[in-house]
Amino acid sequence: MQPQIRKFFVGGNWKMNGDKKSLGELIQTLNTAKLDANVEVVCGSPAIYLDFVRSKMDAKLGVAAQNCYKVAKGAFTGEISPAMIKDVGVNWVILGHSERRHVFGESDELIGQKTAHALENGLCVIACIGEKLDEREAGITEKVVFAQTKVIADNVKDWSKVVLAYEPVWAIGTGKTASPAQAQEVHDKLRAWVKTNVSEAVANSVRIIYGGSVTGSTCKELASQKDVDGFLVGGASLKAEFVEIINANV
Repeated sequence: MQPQIRKFFVGGNWKMNGDKKSLGELIQTLNTAKLDANVEVVCGSPAIYLDFVRSKMDAKLGVAAQNCYKVAKGAFTGEISPAMIKDVGVNWVILGHSERRHVFGESDELIGQKTAHALENGLCVIACIGEKLDEREAGITEKVVFAQTKVIADNVKDWSKVVLAYEPVWAIGTGKTASPAQAQEVHDKLRAWVKTNVSEAVANSVRIIYGGSVTGSTCKELASQKDVDGFLVGGASLKAEFVEIINANV
């Protein structure tokens, strides 16, 4: 079980999925389900539905945008800003997801700038890091995730507003899950990096969550690892199974 200093955190990343009907039904399921009160739950909605989701979702459940830009307003067609996200009552944003990095070509530098701007404007950030399969096989997992984490850390002043999400890219949407031991090993090394490069207090308090094909059947063993403080859930967050994952420690 996690020490109570770090409240278990379960994020759902709906990605580019859902419509008003299906998301309305999912929200109804979450609003009425018996959820572990010791878990912080945040759902990442497509931008166009943020207002709708926040208005329908029970206040005890958080909502996140899946991305934002690094400035407040301007000639940036297709982008949304932290100010706009806050304006619809949403308090979280997911930044640096591997799909933003590898499908849309976002650099570490841009993700760092976005992180700084989001935090300065009062959003909390789920900051994603993780290695690709070729990087793991080349034995450079630590090098990759430490470099990604450094760019995020350089842009954070208040760590209580940040959750780190370790998502091995080879496990996202592939059905392959890092074994609990593999996840724990990277989380432990990340926490040690934070202790050395930020502070021991932040290392003890920052939540490091795992993402990558988390399901109802894999969540309990992953949750039992001492440095796994929760999950960022993709496909399973669109199903009733998400409730099981939220309740992984029950």
